[in-house]
Amino acid sequence: MIIPVILAGGSGSRLWPLSRQLNPKQFLPLTDDRTMLQATLSRLKGLDVEVPLVVCNDEHRFLVAEQLRAIGVDNAQILLEPVGRNTAPAIALAAMSAMQRNPEAVLLVLAADHVLKDEQAFRASVNTAISFAEDGKLVTFGVTPTGPETGYGYIRAGVELGRGVAELDEFIEKPSVDLAQAYIEAGGYTWNSGMFLFRADRYLQELGSWRPDILGACEAAMEQASSDLTFTRVKEDAFRVCPSESVDYAVMEKTDSAVVVEMDAGWSDIGSWSALWDNESKDEQGNAVKGDVILNDVSGSLVRAEDRLVALVGVDNLVVVETKDAVLVAGKNNVQDVKKIVELIQSDGRHEHMNHREVYRPWGVYDSVDSGERYQVKRITVKPGAKLSLQMHHHRAEHWIVVSGTARVTNGDDHYLVSENQSTYIPVGQVHCLENPGVIPLELIEVQSGSYLGEDDIVRLKDQYGRI
Repeated sequence: MIIPVILAGGSGSRLWPLSRQLNPKQFLPLTDDRTMLQATLSRLKGLDVEVPLVVCNDEHRFLVAEQLRAIGVDNAQILLEPVGRNTAPAIALAAMSAMQRNPEAVLLVLAADHVLKDEQAFRASVNTAISFAEDGKLVTFGVTPTGPETGYGYIRAGVELGRGVAELDEFIEKPSVDLAQAYIEAGGYTWNSGMFLFRADRYLQELGSWRPDILGACEAAMEQASSDLTFTRVKEDAFRVCPSESVDYAVMEKTDSAVVVEMDAGWSDIGSWSALWDNESKDEQGNAVKGDVILNDVSGSLVRAEDRLVALVGVDNLVVVETKDAVLVAGKNNVQDVKKIVELIQSDGRHEHMNHREVYRPWGVYDSVDSGERYQVKRITVKPGAKLSLQMHHHRAEHWIVVSGTARVTNGDDHYLVSENQSTYIPVGQVHCLENPGVIPLELIEVQSGSYLGEDDIVRLKDQYGRI
């Protein structure tokens, strides 16, 4: 039995301003209409696999659940990490969880933020690897290089075990361009994809041999795991002391049971804006464009407009990305430094690295339209049948104006409906709740006023999403 394990952690800061800490790249539609997480799950069709297991950060749990629901994956197990500890502990948690289902489970470990253009080739490589994994080998997939790429690690193959399969001889860190070119010319080298196939018990055995400290911390965290709605929460205190380590360093570079299966499937990890440009279709001048964009005498550029018209004149090899609250302009050869901008935003005490102006919640979405001293205006959309928490605020009052749909309002001891073009007022300190009892989205404008308008001035008294 193969259980897909989708690793959906990470912040994707090199793809700012589109990728944010609370809405990173794996949850964005970067290359087509599907998010990267959805595309990862969709490419499993045609493989003989069981219900997937998604490992993600606790703060992303509702994003994951909603995106799975949107593509009809309603029964996936979502395993929550209270803190990020890299891939070796994440896979260990998944392995322990999978073995509760089936002690002989085989794990297909995939990152949620990779692009694979040839899904048939991907599935063929997985099918090639199955027999080796069932025999106790730890399989990693090596991507056929298309050039001397310096942004990826490399794998050197050893003794051949079959067509496209070999013993794993060595992992190699990201090389210089000269070394990368030498690897391409020599043959026998592939890019390290970060995708794996192995039995859950074999992975835990090898992890226990090489990193018993990681295994012990994960066992303690899983022993005290609890269920929360559709989520599995591991014990935070036990997991927080777990060392942070990649699966490559912890296990794959040390074990003598590793094999590499070559995969030629148009793979990319979309680790930067230039990598996205490489994977996008382009016009005759080499421009990759999305959104409302006008170009004149522009070449070799990536331009994305999310909210308004973006116009470029007489420039080359740029990356221009516009969102509702931020604009990035970078030389295409300097996009690896976008991470430094994110660090500067954070150190300046700003918030643009955390979230977009539009913020997704399990009940819907809100857009912070305007703000100033002692006021904030939001456009709120509540999904049919959804309900916000019963809550109160110490420092702000709220005015709600319904634009479309019907709201069911709890305002202190009063319960009433507010219809289109009607409004209501929630005083400071009043216990209140907002619900959409209808079958169409409820849209309203919320005007907040008060001495403090931060999201942490929410005291939840009752919440169907487990956020108290």
